[in-house]
Parts: sequence; structure tokens; C-alpha cells
Amino acid sequence: MYEPENRFSIGRYGISDELTIKDGNVGIGTNSPSNKLSVNGGADFSGNVGIGMALFSANTRLSVQDDGSGGGVGVRGESNSGYGVYGVGGVCGVYGLSSTLYGVYGVSTSDYAGWFQGKVHVNGTLSKNAGSFKIDHPLDPADKYLYHSFVENPDMMNIYNGNITLDTRGEATVELPDWFGALNKDYRYQLTCIGGFAQVYVAEKVKNNRFKIAGGTAGLEISWQVTGVRQDAYANAHRIPVEEVKSDKERGYYLHPDLFGQPEEKSTEWARHPEMMKEMKARRLQAEKEKK
Repeated sequence: MYEPENRFSIGRYGISDELTIKDGNVGIGTNSPSNKLSVNGGADFSGNVGIGMALFSANTRLSVQDDGSGGGVGVRGESNSGYGVYGVGGVCGVYGLSSTLYGVYGVSTSDYAGWFQGKVHVNGTLSKNAGSFKIDHPLDPADKYLYHSFVENPDMMNIYNGNITLDTRGEATVELPDWFGALNKDYRYQLTCIGGFAQVYVAEKVKNNRFKIAGGTAGLEISWQVTGVRQDAYANAHRIPVEEVKSDKERGYYLHPDLFGQPEEKSTEWARHPEMMKEMKARRLQAEKEKK
């Protein structure tokens, strides 16, 4: 029988239960007011921790750690009917950190791999295959959804637009936000007359966060658009590569192999993490088999 590293004093209705174990798998069920369970991986720890817990306490703390020697998974949750991992916390519900792989890895074959109810911030560069907004349809909100795709471009571009009415001289000055010049560079302009026609043009380019339109007639409304390329500190340090040659490990593999008539084993994830993907496939096939 495995001996705990420190102390193991646990009772069904105990006031305080602490369990600290190294290199072990733990199954525990208790109804105490305060429970602390810590499982720490040592030199021979595989990194795959199996923990079965039935806790009905007022204050429960669970910590599972892998020191990295086994190259495994710190916390792993699986479910065929509910959440694999569900976290609720005052600071972090789920916290993932990795120096070589993914901090948090979510997979789903039938629904969302991740769902965020509330604000989401990415403190870095977001990479995706596609994107859209999804809302209740304005004309039939009870029965339909409405989708719009994101506007993409290779230049980290910002878009600004508006309408302005020309003065008695057929001119107008468009005032831009005071941070416009600090954020943007390489401006592009578009002008469209509304309700009439005139040879309007950009008389003065953006300077001191404004530009001038001329060549029109008094009272003519102009729809304008200006684009700029981000030049803030973060954008300058993290320019998005427009084209990138795949690494030696990923060559011959695809983000979505099925779209190119290739098997799932030709996914870049299989190239990068073959053992993990093999195990995930085996578990998925087993789950599908059990459903039949």
C-alpha cells in the first residue's frame, strides 16, 4: 500500500482533511467542510493522473501537477455526456501553462471545442481558419440566426468611414480621432458622392489627424472611407506573415486534410503530436462503438 508523503487524516465528516501524495493515483469520497488534495508528479511520474472524486464540501481544493519529467498531461478530463473539465473560480476557473505544447487543448467531434460565456481576451496573436458573428436574426429572432464573416486582409488594416456635407465652396475637412496618426500609417482613401455627382478629390492628405475634400458643390453629401495599417508597438513587433513555408515536420500535412481528400492522419496535429492524436482517435472510436 502506498504511503503518503506527509499526513493522511481523513474522516467522512472530518473538520479538515489533507492528502498529499507523490507518484500515485487517488480515488477519494468525502463530505467534510474542507478538503485539500494535492497530487505531485516526481521523477517516475507519467503525467497522466487518474482521480475519482465525490466531494460535497463547502471548500474543496484540487491540485494536480506534473514536474515535466514524464512529458504527460497535468490535468486531463474526459466525459461522454457532459463537460470534460469544468472550471469556476474567482480568478481563474481553468488555468493552463505549457512551455512546449498547449496550455489548454480542447477537441469536440460534435459541438464546440470551447465555449466562453462572457468576454474573451487573447493576449497575443489569434490564428484561425475562419471567423464570423452569430446573432439572433433581426427579422426572425425566435427561429433564425444571422451570420456575417469577418473582413480579412494581409496588412493588419484598420477601416474608418463616415459621411460629411460640403460647404459653400464645395469643400470639407474630415476630423479623425487624436490617436489616428499614432496608430496608423500608409493611408488609402475612397470618396463617393450621394444624391449627385461632382469631381470630388482628396485635396489634402491626412496630416494632424485630418484630411480635406474639395471639388464638389455646396451641400453635396460625401461618403468617405480611409484605411490605415497598424503601426503601434505590438503590431510592429508581431507582423503577421502573409505567406509561410511549412516546417519540415509539417510538410505534406494539412490543417484540414479532409478538404484535400486526405485521411485524418495527414493533419498537422498528427505530425506534431502523433502519440496524443493516436490516443484521442482510439478513445473516440471506442466511444462511438459503445454508443452503437
